[in-house]
Amino acid sequence: ALLHRLGDHYGDLLERVRALLRDTAVGSGGHVVETRADEFFAVFERPAAALRMALTAQRELRTRASTGDEEVRVRVGIHSGYPTLAKGNYLGMAVHTAARICGASHGGQIVVSGDFRTAIGAHLPNGVRLRKLGTYALRGLPDEVDLYQVAAKGLLARFPPLRISL
Repeated sequence: ALLHRLGDHYGDLLERVRALLRDTAVGSGGHVVETRADEFFAVFERPAAALRMALTAQRELRTRASTGDEEVRVRVGIHSGYPTLAKGNYLGMAVHTAARICGASHGGQIVVSGDFRTAIGAHLPNGVRLRKLGTYALRGLPDEVDLYQVAAKGLLARFPPLRISL
């Protein structure tokens, strides 16, 4: 709908969003792996850095919308795992899990896995909590995944049920 509404101006908006995501990922200690169409994939050594990037990006997008820029809602999925680095790209079940989590979320939402919750441990920033959404079978994954929504000041709080397709 956004592409249809903006027409030729969509490319400008997409580039501004990509720049925000790229700058926020790098500024949080991450490495941008891939940007394709309206998808963005970054990796982080530390779970707290991934969360910091997601929080910063979501809050900045909401601030931009409140000051007159086009409202853009990105879906964020975070998972902790051990992918394989091959020819400058990451491969493995951890990558697929993160992609499925992102695909299940809604624009403006940050959804994380139980493995992320375990990995971050007690290192959640002040005022940030994880609200359990349930345990889900995600397409193409052999095991069910515990999913949590990140709740914090400056984020949207209410969303429809996750976009899960079996």
